[in-house]
Amino acid sequence: MKILYFAWLRQRIGTDTEEFVLPNEIETVEDLINWLITRGSGYADAFAKPEIIRAAVNLEYVSFDHSLDDEDEVAFFPPVTGG
Repeated sequence: MKILYFAWLRQRIGTDTEEFVLPNEIETVEDLINWLITRGSGYADAFAKPEIIRAAVNLEYVSFDHSLDDEDEVAFFPPVTGG
């Protein structure tokens, strides 16, 4: 699995990309977030308010109950605003 972090998520975690084998217990985006939080204080800080974070899987916006596969690319980013 490939994970991409954008904006302040990248800053808090300290990297913009990670790749790893999806642990068996992770089935959804929410499971992934909960697992990432256990990886250290930067992750816990980045995902402290998951309700303001957006997720995309394979370039499509998804809800946190979206199922994941080992070959997926997951992106996390703050809400996008424009003008």
